[in-house]
Amino acid sequence: MLENQELPEILASRLFFQGKKFQFEVNKLRLPNGVEGEWECIPHPGGALAVPVTNDGQLVLVRQYRFAVKNRLLEFPAGTIELGEEPEITIKREIEEETGYCANKWRNLGKFALAPGYSDEYIYVFLAQELEKLPNPRKQDDDEDIEVVLMSPSEFEKLAMTGNEIDAKTISSYFLARPFLL
Repeated sequence: MLENQELPEILASRLFFQGKKFQFEVNKLRLPNGVEGEWECIPHPGGALAVPVTNDGQLVLVRQYRFAVKNRLLEFPAGTIELGEEPEITIKREIEEETGYCANKWRNLGKFALAPGYSDEYIYVFLAQELEKLPNPRKQDDDEDIEVVLMSPSEFEKLAMTGNEIDAKTISSYFLARPFLL
């Protein structure tokens, strides 16, 4: 959540869909400027993401199948924040599950709104350093089809410039971490 929010007045709210991962609602609102109308929203508990860096400067990414885009994307490990959980706890679990590494040094890099045109989701970004490969990694979730990929920051930047294969939260998070990588 942002500090100093300008909250709209909620005049009516309708839940259209409740799914396993998200819900879809339509709200009749009066915006801070006085305009009234209906706006759709996908409320979301937020996510946490790590930019993991090995001791020799390699980025640790995951290539993961994403059904919505019908393709595999390169991403930094991330996960949805569970009810009552702090983002720091979420990402420590997710990095172990998705990559088989744990980090001994963490830096909070901030947060950003992922898709503010239709969702209230924020991604909390952390730099994960001093990585250790786990002898017995956590089991991945059943729906995760993940391959761990190591690459240098320069390789990542070249690939990101093609506009393919890497998702937006990963590119954005990389640039939050970049000053600490060079």
